[in-house]
Amino acid sequence: MASHGRRFALSKLRRATRNSLVEQFAPVLGGIWIRWLQIPSETTDLRERLVNLIPEKQQKLKEIKQKYGSVSLGDTTVNMAIGGMRGIKGMLWETSLLDAEEGIRFRNLSIPECQKVLPTAVPEGEPLPEGLLWLLVTGDVPTKDQVSALSKDLRSRAKIPGYVFDVLNSLPKSAHPMTQLTTGVMALQTESEFQEAYKKGVPKTKYWEYTYEDSLNLIARLPELAAFIYRRVYRGGELVSRASDLDYGANFAHMLGFTDPQMHELFRLYLTIHSDHEGGNVSAHTVRVGSALSDPYLSFAAGMNGLAGPLHGLANQEVLRWIHEVVKEIGTHVTTEQLKDYVWKTLKSGKVVPGYGHAVLRKTDPRYICQREFALKHLPNDPLFQLVSKLYEVVPPILLETGKVKNPWPNVDAHSGVLLQYFGLTEANYFTVLFGVSRAMGVLSQLIWDRALGLPIERPKSVTTAWIEDYAQKKLAGN
Repeated sequence: MASHGRRFALSKLRRATRNSLVEQFAPVLGGIWIRWLQIPSETTDLRERLVNLIPEKQQKLKEIKQKYGSVSLGDTTVNMAIGGMRGIKGMLWETSLLDAEEGIRFRNLSIPECQKVLPTAVPEGEPLPEGLLWLLVTGDVPTKDQVSALSKDLRSRAKIPGYVFDVLNSLPKSAHPMTQLTTGVMALQTESEFQEAYKKGVPKTKYWEYTYEDSLNLIARLPELAAFIYRRVYRGGELVSRASDLDYGANFAHMLGFTDPQMHELFRLYLTIHSDHEGGNVSAHTVRVGSALSDPYLSFAAGMNGLAGPLHGLANQEVLRWIHEVVKEIGTHVTTEQLKDYVWKTLKSGKVVPGYGHAVLRKTDPRYICQREFALKHLPNDPLFQLVSKLYEVVPPILLETGKVKNPWPNVDAHSGVLLQYFGLTEANYFTVLFGVSRAMGVLSQLIWDRALGLPIERPKSVTTAWIEDYAQKKLAGN
């Protein structure tokens, strides 16, 4: 009877807590019942929260496989097979989901919702990246205390062994910053706790624990690694030490050499909105080499090599270069007609307007919108921002007029470079490193869950053009 009474009391408490949360967040989320929202845990230890969550998620995945394992997720086509596997549903990715109309959702929270419910460093400021990390790992909206504890934990893990800097110093300074970042991550790989545990025969049920330790260590060390590269290449090698009292985003900006509180706010925003973008993009999917039990360092380095491609992470520097070309040819204070003429000139030369269009989105990228709101708040009179605003008016109608573009709207890359340059980070080649530091939070959160859920090694089926022809002919003939 006593046990039954305790269970009843706990059930009542859970219902009351959930009802309280719904009332609290209903104004933010439009009054929709939040079925997915976890009842928050009081623990300020992220690992402890995972210890409690993992058995629940393991059981849930088992039930889904038993009940729905044979349900079709849709047919694939030849165009999908030879078109980059575009749109094929074939991967489990828990941390985020990309909707064509709404944009990215982190654990089912949109970017505006994240800005409203995640803890901030200053009143009405941008979300703390540590809060987003807690959300990605657990699905819980963290409290201020939980975020503060995670900040402290990351600071305690952030020290980089000296040999890593020796490795980087052996590279020419002319090496692309992304090459140096990947090299630094690979040098850190000798610190892998997962690798050592695997050698000693740790059971599979413990894989996630060492993946967690590696992931948190790597996330913690990336800002200092990235800052070392920046100071080495662009600031004569003079380093700025970590601050003991700054949060993750502010400390990163501080180590780069930026003290403006608004730049610290920009870094908090930048690291939050670039953290994850579903699992099918090149860098995220490449991190899934971890399905072969490659440790987080090896897996993340692979993803960064994908991110370094000009069709992926280098896009924001391409946008800024194009904007500078616009300024060089027609200036910053331009008329709408002058800008239209230049856009048409770009398109007729066989080039694209960088920063516009997206593989999935069919509306303006919410990540563009929140950066635009940041600019309207902090730098409304900046000439380059005003030029970006005019492009927002001019480019979409032109792209629609061509009849070749499904999504004429700006994406995240159309805005980020201008913001960074305004506060003094003018080295466009370095922008992708910032992207990489941010993306670690999403892809490594997912890698922890890959190991916790025991997901198998990936092995999709490939086919030849001869097989496609033979199969398609038989299919069309009704055989």
